[in-house]
Amino acid sequence: MENFRIEKDVLGEVKVPADKYWMSQTQRSLENFRIGTEKMPWMIIESFMFLKKACARANADLKKISYEQAEAIAWVCDEVLAGRYTDQFPLSVWQTGSGTQTNMNVNEVISMIGNEHVPDANLSPNDIVNCSQSSNDTFPAALHIMCALEVMQDLKPALHHMTEQLRRLEKENEGIIKIGRTHLQDATPLYFSQELSGYRSMLEHNEAQIDQALSFIYELACGATAVGSGINCPPEFDRAVTGLLAEYTHLPFRPDPNKFHALTSKDACVFLSGALKALAANLMKIANDIRLLASGPRCNLHEIDIPANEPGSSIMPGKVNPTQCESMTMVCVQVMGNDAAIGFAASQGNFELNVFMPVIAYDLDQSIRLLSDSMRSFTDHCLNGLKANKEQMHKFVDHSLMLVTCLNPVIGYKKAAEAASLANRENLSLKEAILQLGYLTSEQFDEYVDAEKMINK
Repeated sequence: MENFRIEKDVLGEVKVPADKYWMSQTQRSLENFRIGTEKMPWMIIESFMFLKKACARANADLKKISYEQAEAIAWVCDEVLAGRYTDQFPLSVWQTGSGTQTNMNVNEVISMIGNEHVPDANLSPNDIVNCSQSSNDTFPAALHIMCALEVMQDLKPALHHMTEQLRRLEKENEGIIKIGRTHLQDATPLYFSQELSGYRSMLEHNEAQIDQALSFIYELACGATAVGSGINCPPEFDRAVTGLLAEYTHLPFRPDPNKFHALTSKDACVFLSGALKALAANLMKIANDIRLLASGPRCNLHEIDIPANEPGSSIMPGKVNPTQCESMTMVCVQVMGNDAAIGFAASQGNFELNVFMPVIAYDLDQSIRLLSDSMRSFTDHCLNGLKANKEQMHKFVDHSLMLVTCLNPVIGYKKAAEAASLANRENLSLKEAILQLGYLTSEQFDEYVDAEKMINK
């Protein structure tokens, strides 16, 4: 039989499992929001630990709590950041829209563990751990800290990993000519390395866009307290906290210059999510291109080979599918869906507070994590083994009617179009059509029609 203890709050008594370090507000949330399986992201909890540690030490410096209390709080935060007590933060995403219950879950756990570690600390969830704070400013601050940490620790390294692999593929495939395609139709030639450089540049642009979004994520709501007025908070608190956070994380956190904006608007999250969606759109394009270029091997384009990582069919022997491409495109669809949810949620900043923050946190955490993992997987298990099928590329270039484009300055657009139409209609080569129409001699055709000369290097 499970043992319980009794916790009391303004609403009365609550039974809490005896082996848990949380108190009444966490328990009430567990009982009142038995909704779904989605739990508050662990990175939000880690971000709260950085925040509570900084708030405690800022409060001690400002004589709001004792140094003993601040160090007890900081010790608990470091323990959680080291991976301990992970089972003490069980709350659902689908709770109060301000994230109050998660803030109090953090405050309660820190208080109980801190008092167990330093019995004379006399920590309390509201008066000491939450000193100079409100859930209304701590949750949005933790949300921004989470985003910045995940982008810098996970997303950008994964982006760099994929970008560098594409750069290596460019060098490896220099000088290989392939046919271009626009509107899914034949177009003029280009180097395969140029096509790959387009993919690389997409990711480089995405990184610049994400960096721009981060400049707003670094602004934190600390010091706003309940409605943005900073009630019960020293005026120096915001600068002290963000300074300590910058020291702990090596990221340039700073106070939001307008605390009323910091509480009611989630525009920085929308901006970041938009940059993530832009990355997802580019990754979708890259994955789709690669699976189309690899399609076949006998009855489709088959201009490239990609690694055969696992059998592709339970009934068709020997079939291999572009599974990394399929995985990545599913991730991209999820990120695009998350962006829609984040946009809707951010529009709900009624009066002085947005009350959709837990779902914004959940979706941003999932988007960043999925994109990071997917890019690493795609790079390691697809791009790393990608090889050009030079023979197939050469064949398509030779058979393309769009080589006729280089004859526009020689015989004019109208005659060039007539020759291409004849070749397609009568199943002739372009050269045969030109000669049949009498527009050029064989020697002239060979002089003017050269795929390599058609490419700007």
